[in-house]
Parts: sequence; structure tokens; C-alpha cells
Amino acid sequence: MSENKTQKLIDSIKEKGKTLEAEMSFFDHIDVLRKHLLRVVAVVLVLTIGAFYFTDFIFNEIIMGPKNADFWTYRMMCQLVQKFPSIGPEFCITKIDAKIINTEMAGQFTLQLNSCVMVGIILGIPYLLFEIWLFVKPALHEHERKSASGFVIFASTLFFIGILFGYYIICPLSINFLTNFTVSPDIENTFTIDSYLSSVMTLTLGAGVIFQLPVIIYILSKLGVMTPAFMRASRRYATVLILIVAAVVTPTADPYTMLIVAAPLFLLYELSIYISAAIEKKKNKEIFGTTTPNT
Repeated sequence: MSENKTQKLIDSIKEKGKTLEAEMSFFDHIDVLRKHLLRVVAVVLVLTIGAFYFTDFIFNEIIMGPKNADFWTYRMMCQLVQKFPSIGPEFCITKIDAKIINTEMAGQFTLQLNSCVMVGIILGIPYLLFEIWLFVKPALHEHERKSASGFVIFASTLFFIGILFGYYIICPLSINFLTNFTVSPDIENTFTIDSYLSSVMTLTLGAGVIFQLPVIIYILSKLGVMTPAFMRASRRYATVLILIVAAVVTPTADPYTMLIVAAPLFLLYELSIYISAAIEKKKNKEIFGTTTPNT
């Protein structure tokens, strides 16, 4: 009887030791993650401080750019109308009739601070992805490290392409529509600077996040959650969803604007299918070898 009690005590001590070891391992990972995040915060802080030096350019040329009728996007649209008159004169935007005001005493100072912080975050995204890669890398096998070695470059490139697409396409088209839209001629469109900045940042960053679709599909395909067969079968639903997103983001009356926004989203979806198919093909090759498995 005493031997059984002794064995139970030993087993209990071993189990407790395993639990403590697991808890220590968990907190060790949390500590490592904390160090990675602190480095990211430090880099973003440096970039934010650097952005203060270029405040005039950031605010007047970048943030307020889509509000000006001489913005690059509007000029290109007018050139398209000159070359292809069938598009219609309404496609050429020559006036953005809206007044932006500040209603808070510290509003303009807050605007400057928020603008610089957002610039710091956007520019710091590649370093954030790099730190994520450093955190995840030790848990990967050698072949997984090789296959994901270009993660930071690929994800960062897609993010900045999305940022440019959002800033030069989605943002100006949406701002043009929303600032010129009126329910009644008796109501004058006057917007607060906070509302304007929020719209610009949301549309721009939103596009950058949407362009991460291939990266998300890559991860889900690696985990076996997503398959190319499912994505091909869901293409018609994805088409409807993309058109709805394009219509919401650019609520204009003409179909050309919606198609301009929808086209890159279609390409992203097809690219995601290609990536998922490549991963599935590689998995099958690793399982079955170069020959076709027997049925």
C-alpha cells in the first residue's frame, strides 16, 4: 500500500514538473515576443520623430493631396477622357467643392501628431513583418524556413502596392464622391479635419491590408485550411463579393470607377488560387513522390 502511495507521489511530482516546464516555456515565449514588439515600437517611434521633420510635405502634399483638383489621379482621368471621349465628361474631375474646418482648440496639433504616427506605422510595417518572421522562424522546420524565406519581402511589397492603390485610386475617387454628394442644395458640405484624416487613413490602410490576401491564403494553405479546389468553386461568390466591396468603397454612378477598383482584387484572388495550387502540388509531391499514387 505504501509503495502505491509512493508511486502516486512520484507520478504527481513528475506531472507537476511537466506543468511547470510547460508554463515556463509559455512565459519564455511571451518574453521573447515582448522583446520583438519593443523593438518594433522603438523603430516606429524613430520613424514618427523623423516624420515630424517633413510635416509640411506630409500634410500639404500627401494628406491633402486627394482634396486638390490637380491631384495626379484626377489629371490622369481627364487625360483618359480626352483620348477616349466615349467614357463621358463626368469621368474628368476638375473641382472638389468641400470646406475642411478644425473645431477643436488642439485639433491641428493632434492632426500633426496623428499624421506623423500613421506615417511611422506605415513605414515600419516591413520591420514589423521582419520581427514576426524572427519570432516564428525557430519553430519552423528547415524546409519550411526555405519555402517562407521571402515572406517579409513579398508581404511588404504587397502592402505598399496596396497602399499606393488605396491612396491614388480608392481614396481620391471616394473623396470626390463624398465631398460633392448633396441631398439638398441648401446643405453645404463642411467636414472636420478629423473626419477627413480618418477617411484618408482608413481607405489607404484598408487597401494595404486587403492586398495581403495572397499571404493569408498562403498561410491557410500551408495549414490545410484552404485548397485551390475550394477557391475555384467559390469564384462566382468571390466575384459578387469583390463587386460589392468595389461598389461600397467607390460609391459612384459610373461603372468605370467600380471596375478600376475591382480589377486588382480579381487579380489578387487569382494569384491566391495559384499560390494555393502550388502549395498543394508541393505537398502531394512530398507525400507521393514524383510518381502518381496508386488508386
